[in-house]
Amino acid sequence: MALTKEQIKTDYPLPIYNYRVDIDGVSFSFSEISGLELSFESITYKESFASGGKVGPNIMYMPGQIQPVNISLKKGFVKGKSIPVFYEWINGIQLNRVDKKDIVVHLLDETGNTVVNWKVIDAFPTKLSAPSFDANSNEVAIESMELMAFRVTMEELA
Repeated sequence: MALTKEQIKTDYPLPIYNYRVDIDGVSFSFSEISGLELSFESITYKESFASGGKVGPNIMYMPGQIQPVNISLKKGFVKGKSIPVFYEWINGIQLNRVDKKDIVVHLLDETGNTVVNWKVIDAFPTKLSAPSFDANSNEVAIESMELMAFRVTMEELA
């Protein structure tokens, strides 16, 4: 039985290759993004019971503080476009000022409309890596930037 377009739209997962990234409202193309995670510390609480008929310690696990978010962005090195934006951003940390930015990752449908987005709040760069060089390869030069952020929120759009 053949599926209709509407059934495919509503019942099948979206492909991961159709996305857009906005940093402070400016769109960028990245070949890979990873680390969009929300996690909390866990706290172990142990109490012992000497009375009341209970034997041995009681161990409880509780959620703790939110963990910082570590994101990795990878993109092809483009002459005249790669150095100014990311190098200047991470280089500003050396001048004892941290320029935190919000990043929004949009997962798009087949028409280019945002279906869901992840907002990374108060991100700042912690590492900028140059491409790996190999004279025996013809791969694209990929630079990567690692960021730390306060948290990630998720919003599904209709």
